[in-house]
Amino acid sequence: MSEETEGAAPGFVRVRLDLSYDGKDFSGWARQATRRTVQGDIEDALKIVTRSSESYDLTVAGRTDAGVHARGQVAHVDLPAELWAEHREKLLRRLAGRLAHDVRVWRVEEAPPGFNARFSAIWRRYAYRVTDDPGGVDPLLRGHVLWHDWTLDVDAMNAASAGLVGEHDFAAYCKRREGATTIRTLQRLEWERDAHGVITATVRADAFCHNMVRSLVGALLFVGDGHRPVEWPAKVLAAGVRDSAVHVVRPHGLTLEEVGYPADDQLAARNRLARNKRTLPAAGGTTSVDGCGGCC
Repeated sequence: MSEETEGAAPGFVRVRLDLSYDGKDFSGWARQATRRTVQGDIEDALKIVTRSSESYDLTVAGRTDAGVHARGQVAHVDLPAELWAEHREKLLRRLAGRLAHDVRVWRVEEAPPGFNARFSAIWRRYAYRVTDDPGGVDPLLRGHVLWHDWTLDVDAMNAASAGLVGEHDFAAYCKRREGATTIRTLQRLEWERDAHGVITATVRADAFCHNMVRSLVGALLFVGDGHRPVEWPAKVLAAGVRDSAVHVVRPHGLTLEEVGYPADDQLAARNRLARNKRTLPAAGGTTSVDGCGGCC
């Protein structure tokens, strides 16, 4: 079934999957012919454990890039009603037995009417973890924390982050894609250092465009280590073009932590609204999101 449909076709059941994965050995979410991907692994496992003659496509809340992790990813798949009825009680355990240990499906259940993993989402929350410890990264955390070889001022990074929150055209922090908007509403961008010296950026938005989170983090690290003033990230945003000084940081520090959805009775409306490509209000356009989870 196409991810563009509002619900499952007659004779099919829409099933929601909640999952997590360590992105280290995956070439991102989206299936590729010659590379290992999260979508490919799960779709292949689903076909095998249900003894199906065909594959069923997954639609995901947010496509992640190679090396990016997920703790709270959400996807859906439309399965024939007979197949779902036959396998629903044992599907979770059978997937656990088939999938590699770096990807887990935690919940499999029939989705409520109007649910679409991508278009019904109202926000995605990512975390980016970094340390400025002069000794480097704890070896047990090295696959999930970036080492930054300069002392970071968290207060300065939070001050700079405040100038980026809100609805903006994030073209300066995104890799452009033909026909896709770069307008997003950044709902939260905050940094906090824990007792072990790991600094976590919490980044939440209605949706993200390609490389947005890692580009924002790259700019804010430059503020934190004193290479740029607090006002610089907001000036780059206002300029609306890529700045060569904004680096896309490495993917292993990034984790998709959670995806938010509205109440069940609002899912269908959100699904429809999120398909509208938007412009900023100043341009006289609609403010609805185009629904892209992004590759961050």
